[in-house]
Amino acid sequence: MTVATQADIVSLGEAMVEFNQTGEGDGRLYLQGFGGDTSNFAIAAARQGARVAYLSALGDDPYGRLLRRLWDDEGVDHTDVATNPDAFTAIYFVTHGEAGHQFSFFRSGSAASRMSPLQLPRERITSARVLHLSGISLAISPAACDTAYAAIDTARQAGVKVSFDTNLRLKLWSIDRARAVMSDVIARSDLCLPSYDDVVAITGLTDPDALVDHCLRLGAKVVALKLGEQGALIADGHQRHRIAPHPCQPVDATGAGDTFGGAFVHRWLQGDGLAQAGRYAAAAAALSTQGYGAVAPIPTAAQVLDALRPA
Repeated sequence: MTVATQADIVSLGEAMVEFNQTGEGDGRLYLQGFGGDTSNFAIAAARQGARVAYLSALGDDPYGRLLRRLWDDEGVDHTDVATNPDAFTAIYFVTHGEAGHQFSFFRSGSAASRMSPLQLPRERITSARVLHLSGISLAISPAACDTAYAAIDTARQAGVKVSFDTNLRLKLWSIDRARAVMSDVIARSDLCLPSYDDVVAITGLTDPDALVDHCLRLGAKVVALKLGEQGALIADGHQRHRIAPHPCQPVDATGAGDTFGGAFVHRWLQGDGLAQAGRYAAAAAALSTQGYGAVAPIPTAAQVLDALRPA
């Protein structure tokens, strides 16, 4: 059993167990891994040295136990992750074909989707410095959305900063609902970490500067727009920085945006300026694309710092 510790960052959402098709055994063999954007974020921040806690719910099943073992190994406090004996832990499968990789999720009715505001450990949130959540945290069910809003309200009332990653998944909700809810949460965010394609979809804008300006006008205090192979654009109301992509040899970009977010928020809490935190996060994200899976290739702080040293 993990003992509760004081956390700098509290991340809320749904973690999942992954089964990734290996190509062996005529496609019948799968490699077990892990996923879930806010869990990936939490692990990325922890590997940089942050004190991190996770908030969610799991089923009383082997997959939930696998996730708890993962968080133990990564130093992520899961004391306040509930176990729901009447629900299950979400899983997903990744298959590969001529059209690329395809994700099949089994999450409807999962334990995390049944979270409720009444179960929210508010003292855990009020004692942190940052609360992190994502569009998926809001989209998996109306109950989870209500829980996320309750967490945001609790954080803001206590002066805890709110970090939000859009992570738009239109299989989970309609574009109209996503646009309305995400715009409202961006307005409540201190740190907004959108991906380019997400905010293009909900705004209709395409210019990166215009997208950043849109989020700032809504009320976000800091916007770190992830541009994939083009790096990032980071701004607040007084400064704007274009972050070049860090050189890498990518093989799998799964979870790279989550790694960027976890690294950026940690470095920002450590006192880095926006440009410095952005360069660090871009390097961490680039390194995470050089291996397969969402979690295994996330770099440590030592690896990121080594990559940033001048040749």
